[in-house]
Amino acid sequence: MASQAFYLIVSIIVLLSAIVVSGSGSVGINYGRVANNLPSPEKVVELLKSQGINKVKLYDTDATVLTALADSGITVVVALPNELLSSIAADQSFADNWVEANITKFYPKTKIEAIAVGNEVFVDPANTTKYLVPAMKNIHASLVKSKLDSAIKISSPIAFSALKTSYPSSAGSFKPELIEPVIKPMLDFLKQTGSYLMVNAYPFFAYTANSDQISLDYALFKENPGVVDSGNGLKYSSLFEAQIDAVFAAMSAIQYDDVKMVVTETGWPSMGDQDEKGASESNAASYNGNLVRKVLTGNGTPLRPQDPLNVYLFALFNENQKPGPTSERNYGLFYPNEQKVYTIPLTKEEAKTGESTQVNTNTSLAPVAGEVSKAKVGQTWCVANEKADEKKLQAALDYACGEGEADCSPIQPGATCYNPNTLEAHASYAFNSYYQKNTRATGTCEFGGAAYVVTQRPTYGNCEFPTGH
Repeated sequence: MASQAFYLIVSIIVLLSAIVVSGSGSVGINYGRVANNLPSPEKVVELLKSQGINKVKLYDTDATVLTALADSGITVVVALPNELLSSIAADQSFADNWVEANITKFYPKTKIEAIAVGNEVFVDPANTTKYLVPAMKNIHASLVKSKLDSAIKISSPIAFSALKTSYPSSAGSFKPELIEPVIKPMLDFLKQTGSYLMVNAYPFFAYTANSDQISLDYALFKENPGVVDSGNGLKYSSLFEAQIDAVFAAMSAIQYDDVKMVVTETGWPSMGDQDEKGASESNAASYNGNLVRKVLTGNGTPLRPQDPLNVYLFALFNENQKPGPTSERNYGLFYPNEQKVYTIPLTKEEAKTGESTQVNTNTSLAPVAGEVSKAKVGQTWCVANEKADEKKLQAALDYACGEGEADCSPIQPGATCYNPNTLEAHASYAFNSYYQKNTRATGTCEFGGAAYVVTQRPTYGNCEFPTGH
């Protein structure tokens, strides 16, 4: 009897432990590379490991990146680009060759756990929606041939705009024109293969478009009165959870309650254009920091409290070549020089501390001597990209001081900003002068990738950069 009681107690402890573990989700990060000033993939892997990030999502299957991730312990979601969907859907041998060249060549040294077949295909201007499910099936058939189908999941990230209705959450529904042609076949495939739905959700977009109706605190997971769903009586304390439950409700409306979900993109920009309300470092730090705490120390959403949240933050770096509004280039947690834009918890241990998020106040632009003063809200400066080659920096400096008519007198010999006498320091001063002169307009801190925007005023030696207007 004593022995049986002992084993019963042990069993209960194990069960309770499992429940506790299942109560928290996971946080990964999107590693986009639409930039010309990023560190090498090897350096990026070092950065990920140093921050305790063990899940990463890519937008392709770049060989140098997948090789760098080998034996790192980091699990990887790779992507098959939209432009290949039609070829993959039409030809099984094409799919076989793609899997051989981009998956089996790297697995298992690189821990590929999923393939995102396409990205936000429903809003693809090339109209590739009809190829999506056939392409997913052909890639799966290729994995079966390689005996990798049980190890590697297949899904496809959908944009939140795939929903026709998202408020209140209980009324969530997909756009009718998508349901029969693609949503139902895709969800059937996900059920059959034991996979999950990938969803990209950005409360920032909803807030900036409806800031007169949506509380900023509600959008940022801060203390707020909450919103009661008139359809099911559930109370929501964050817009993110309301959005996720709207997708669950949309799936439930067409009888797919048992499909799991992973949020493959979510984030908040640290900088934006004048009409992009809420885009700021402090708000980005609040949103991402509070989201991580919710995911790593909490349970699921009000509609599915027992389902842990699994999310991938967007994004690892600010990407200077992304088109569109300023916000698009400023979703990163890190600057290209690997310094933090702001500080948030990224591991369960950090999330448990409850410490507030912090805006980074050290740009670490070597060789920088002196202090960095904290910016007022909305102020920005332009500095040289230390990773640019000398010829590019010199050419950009010559342009700024010449045709660009920047005020370069302070960096002449004997003048206040001549020291430190380095190309990077002089170029930074000239670039910033040009940037401020042009009222910090979009594109005036590019110089072909030789410069980028920062939100803390740098100083070189005793030279203080002009304050933003």
